[in-house]
Amino acid sequence: MSSNRPIEPSTLSLSDLPWQIAWDKEKCTLCGKCTTVCPVQAIELKVFRKKTITASIDLNHTNKSEFQTYFGINQKKTIENACMGCGMCTLVCPNNAILPDKNFQTDRLKFHINQGGEPRKRGGRRNSQENILDRIKFIRISMLTDPALDAGRHEFELCTLLGRILPPKENMKQLREQGWIPPVREIYPLIIGGMSIGALSPTMWEGLQMGVAYLNEELNMQVRISTGEGGCPPRLLRSRFLKYVILQVASGYFGWDEIIHALPHMKEDPCAIEIKYGQGAKPGDGGLLMWHKVNKLISTIRGVPMGISLPSPPTHQTQYSIEESIAKMILSMSMAWGFRVPVYPKISATSTSLAVMNNLMINSYASGLAIDGEDGGTGAAYSVSMDHMGHPIASCVRDNYLNLVKAGKQNEIPIFAGGGIGKNGNLAANAAALIMLGASGVQIGKYVMQAGAGCLGTEEDRCNVCNTGVCPKGITSQDPRLYRRLDPEKVAERIVDLFLSFDTEFKKIIAPLGRSTALPIGMSDALGINDFAVAQRLDIKYVV
Repeated sequence: MSSNRPIEPSTLSLSDLPWQIAWDKEKCTLCGKCTTVCPVQAIELKVFRKKTITASIDLNHTNKSEFQTYFGINQKKTIENACMGCGMCTLVCPNNAILPDKNFQTDRLKFHINQGGEPRKRGGRRNSQENILDRIKFIRISMLTDPALDAGRHEFELCTLLGRILPPKENMKQLREQGWIPPVREIYPLIIGGMSIGALSPTMWEGLQMGVAYLNEELNMQVRISTGEGGCPPRLLRSRFLKYVILQVASGYFGWDEIIHALPHMKEDPCAIEIKYGQGAKPGDGGLLMWHKVNKLISTIRGVPMGISLPSPPTHQTQYSIEESIAKMILSMSMAWGFRVPVYPKISATSTSLAVMNNLMINSYASGLAIDGEDGGTGAAYSVSMDHMGHPIASCVRDNYLNLVKAGKQNEIPIFAGGGIGKNGNLAANAAALIMLGASGVQIGKYVMQAGAGCLGTEEDRCNVCNTGVCPKGITSQDPRLYRRLDPEKVAERIVDLFLSFDTEFKKIIAPLGRSTALPIGMSDALGINDFAVAQRLDIKYVV
């Protein structure tokens, strides 16, 4: 402890911090690379003074005190400079002389950073490792009963439908009465979920769009990406690649002036319009883009002044029920594109989702329902929202699908699930489980950041500063010194690899079911779990 610094209630020692810097004096060459790349300036070069005492053998002589001066790395103990364990210092160190070490004692830092209701400095990820999706097994393997497929040699294409799929008789009735049939899109069942330009860096966003375009144009994989709230660059709105994009409108309506002005100049319709009412990372809360992320590019796209925080209300201020949403928002968005584009709402997983689904069933303008579970998102949410609010995605999807089954409309309204999918690396298995529980497709966001751009965040609370603008990899930063570390072409390559790997693994799971022409949506007899309570709740088989 420095002598000129008083000990106060907010004073922390190294043992109070969640991450501690292990530094090897013998290996270090004091090049300074580690202190340069640290995004929170947790370490600094410092002059140390060490006192050594030499005892005298002769009793008549006093002991000698000597002082040794040397240079080294010092870890700061202030709250705002607390190490987050990203490991950038280790990545750039030429001698492996430095390493962040997880402190498994009680993390007292959280008592300080939560005071005053400040957002937790993490990427909206819960730290619980419990995941029902990872425990589900695929138990129906066709061998002698049904013709199983060889995933490696049998060619079949994975696709799902986005849009209202009315029965033929209702289609004809709709055509006679209104001269209009609900639009339907054939898309890949794995969708890149809403991450806005603003939340992501320009290089990351560009890399995602390039990867999606390549998958569609060169590999004929009908992958779609949601823009998140925040609009689109004008160049994308006026390009032919807009057909691969799902435009999202949320309660803040950021960027929608630019989209409306671009409507007459659009060469292609967007794939769909997603109206976001809730997000799994912060159920009940609105979004927040902090002021230091609102640079000139973001302010231009969103139509706001530079350097101000951009909070979104927790609800759309002009709508207070799903009936109003259908009458106002869904219908108006359908009209804006001449009823050619599917329009659907996105909500947080909640027990009230059944009421939303019941209202969507009676209105042919709604093209589906996206549900975001409690483990999703990288938003700037309060700790209490992330840790104590929300609904698991598996049971919410299952409830809605069984509700559709009771009404005889299970093939009519598609459900798209998101939130914690691939949380522990099992992306294909989690997606297959949700589809067999009733989802028509899945949305991923965090997994794209980790696999597509090398995000350093983990469920053990490593890094996870997506909302603060100091992302060490430049994935979620608007600081050019940080986002220039990211090559958009490399991001695009990783995204392509991600989807090709998913495609292979997913086919390995569904091929033994004998499905070659359609996804196994709702095929719950293929699922089992060794937890009786969970098996009863999800209406799947209990296996031990």
